[in-house]
Amino acid sequence: MTADVEANRSLLVRETESAAAQGAQLVVLPELHNTPYFCQTEDVANFDLAETIPGPSTELFCGVAKRLGVVLVISLFERRATGLYHNTAVVIEADGSIAGIHRKMHIPDDPAYYEKFYFTPGDLGFHPIKTSLGKLGVQVCWDQWYPEGARLMALGGADLLIYPTAIGYESSDAREEQERQRGAWQTVQRGHAVANGLHVIAVNRVGEEADPSGQTCGIRFWGSSFVAGPQGELLAEAPADASATMIVDINMERSEQVRRWWPFLRDRRIDAYGDLGRRFIDD
Repeated sequence: MTADVEANRSLLVRETESAAAQGAQLVVLPELHNTPYFCQTEDVANFDLAETIPGPSTELFCGVAKRLGVVLVISLFERRATGLYHNTAVVIEADGSIAGIHRKMHIPDDPAYYEKFYFTPGDLGFHPIKTSLGKLGVQVCWDQWYPEGARLMALGGADLLIYPTAIGYESSDAREEQERQRGAWQTVQRGHAVANGLHVIAVNRVGEEADPSGQTCGIRFWGSSFVAGPQGELLAEAPADASATMIVDINMERSEQVRRWWPFLRDRRIDAYGDLGRRFIDD
């Protein structure tokens, strides 16, 4: 992503057109794709990047979805009201209508990821969005580390778990630590696939983006977008160091078979999980 918003959106439209021409029915874009990852610094001027929903980006991508006949998942810096902003995924139906939104629930605040400065935590919970392709359990980036959100999406009838993402290495970390982080990122999401008997689609940014403040060495996003099947099997994985548009066939009926073999939802002890609502079990 570059500082040229219009160029970024034009690139995404061309890639969506290419995917649709190859038979894609569902197209998923990475987190906050219109701009560089501005959360590396705390700068009030960056609030000018936000937009309303509906707004310019949804108008553009709704038109693209309708023209191509695809369901499209986009990711925006949402201006909900004066002084109130969210990190929001928008699901657009193939007829060009907005099927629903998910406001990022878990907001990180770490060096180079100062998201709490910009985003209010989501208030829509974990509810799948109905589309012509099924119910999409869409969450955003940091949400992908939490099994609770994946489970709630599954319990709500999600047919797929989808995570637009912007995550990478802080370049001062040792190579071994960087690889542990990337491996953990993939492993935890493949675990969501297994635990819930669902396919997982994780779409990450790629490339290096400098820290405008110069306080850090910037972020090298680790790419590695992937699709995992309901037993955690890798169906496709993008490069770590180059942009890619992948076309991946998903057998939506496989979840039914896997859940018959491994009936985790049947055997859940819902009578024994009350303490999950506590911050920590001090006693």
